[in-house]
Amino acid sequence: MKYISLVQVYEELDSTTKRLEKTYHIAKLLKDTPADSLEVITLLVQGRLFPAWDQTELGVASKLVVKAIELSTGNSKSKVENMWAKTGDLGGVAEQLLKSRRQLSLVQQHLTVEKVVSNLRKIATLEGFRSVDMKLKLIAEMLTCATPLEAKYITRTVLGDLRLGVGEGSLRDAIAWAFFAEDMEGLKSDDQAKRKELSEAVAKIQHAYDVTNDFGEVALLAKKKGLKGLGQVSISPGKPLKVMLAPKVSKIEEGFDRVGSPAEAEFKYDGFRMQVHKKDSKITLFTRRLEDVTKQFPDVVDSIRKHVKGDSFILDSEAVGYDSKTGKYLPFQNISQRIKRKYDIEELASRLPVELNVFDVLYFNGKSMIDLPFSERRAMIEKNVSAVKKRIRVAENIVTKSIEEMSAFYKKALSAGNEGLMLKKLDAVYKPGSRVGYMVKLKPVMDSLDLVIVGAEWGEGKRAKWLTSFTLACVDENGDFLEVGKVGTGIKELEEQGLTFGQLTEMLRPHILKESGREVIVKPKVVVEVMYDEIQKSPTYSSGFALRFPRVIQVRDDRSPKDASTLAQVEDYFFSQNK
Repeated sequence: MKYISLVQVYEELDSTTKRLEKTYHIAKLLKDTPADSLEVITLLVQGRLFPAWDQTELGVASKLVVKAIELSTGNSKSKVENMWAKTGDLGGVAEQLLKSRRQLSLVQQHLTVEKVVSNLRKIATLEGFRSVDMKLKLIAEMLTCATPLEAKYITRTVLGDLRLGVGEGSLRDAIAWAFFAEDMEGLKSDDQAKRKELSEAVAKIQHAYDVTNDFGEVALLAKKKGLKGLGQVSISPGKPLKVMLAPKVSKIEEGFDRVGSPAEAEFKYDGFRMQVHKKDSKITLFTRRLEDVTKQFPDVVDSIRKHVKGDSFILDSEAVGYDSKTGKYLPFQNISQRIKRKYDIEELASRLPVELNVFDVLYFNGKSMIDLPFSERRAMIEKNVSAVKKRIRVAENIVTKSIEEMSAFYKKALSAGNEGLMLKKLDAVYKPGSRVGYMVKLKPVMDSLDLVIVGAEWGEGKRAKWLTSFTLACVDENGDFLEVGKVGTGIKELEEQGLTFGQLTEMLRPHILKESGREVIVKPKVVVEVMYDEIQKSPTYSSGFALRFPRVIQVRDDRSPKDASTLAQVEDYFFSQNK
């Protein structure tokens, strides 16, 4: 497939902000794509080269792309950087400079999708000596062969900044339109009757994606095996799936209303989700953002190997830090550094120990468990997990219909240093990735928000070398990031005081997309937990809301940008804060 054919679809997607039009263009592309190219085309439309469960990254800095544009267009580095500073879009810079490039190749080669993907995936594998030079050569090779329009999107893809506004909902619906709609043109006009006919297909596509985390695989199944094939998709150990999420309630009575009575209640730990996979003898640990952290937690692997029965399984759990002297649970921020640690792992494990609290089983000895009632899944983990103090246990729980008994258990959870309770519906299935009310969280304080940093400002005076004011964003249903305010409070100058401006600056520096004076636009990569006094309506920010007196609590290394708090959550908190 010629790369220019895909690029022309990119242009159509870029030319509209309407979700239905985007869905139509994607659906037409998928429908016309041969089966052997469908998986990779589905990835490229998302600006990805690998499925969501695969954490492989290109690791290409903006400066290297500047150098590649310089080499392929014959322009000076300063000219490239000056144009970039004005527009904030290196893709646009590549396009403009290639229109008037001084050095034209003798034979213009036509780029194919296969060639582009091959080069980009090679870049992702390069490490060590001379790897930077080899990455530069591969990028420059593509740009030299590209048309100006192709160069724009190659550059954006390399930087992970495709800017097409294609969210999961649009891609899910596009797969349904492409393979289960009789009349694509009718759907374009938002014919509600015809869209209703697709509801079954949409539900099955969503379920298939939730358990595979791979729209490419889902699209291929839809094309080749139809609804029957989608309905047969199942989870399997070794491949992480989205965890089920919980909406918040403010009172025990509200919790009972949502999940039924009697209900099960468990401690809500202030740790991080850990999805435990065992296949044959191999144990793999994934965070909520699907990162493989097996090497960082050898102590957890050892506990699972020794104290969990079963040849193959997927467990849902929470890793919680504790003080090795007092045994008291510690907040997430105290152990978050273990997620990213690559060296001295054993030393850090002994200094910052964790206890694994297992609370669900999704797969066991060759069978998916997600369609079983929660009460049966709970009984299964109690039967197969052997508790070892401060190493591994089944999450502490009660089953009750008594408000008084639930209140006493709530107080016990808080006094033990936990955040509150999780209330669970006893006969509920497990819904990956959903906030369906099968479980709810009960906390005594206003819930914080997990927000993505999308911009910043360089400081002044003694803080001139740091980014000091950070623009925060939530995520909408299309996957777009909408601003909800700025924050500079809660961040320190000295490391012994907590999270510092210097640390945040170094996290964000590789992701800078544009600088204009003191203002900086950054790629949405870093997620921070933010507390605030109030949410207000505001025309200033694209979300329509603003946080009053926001303050950073911690960086959430276990959250991906797509795991950030949604616009719907912000709206919900806004309307509930005065109740």
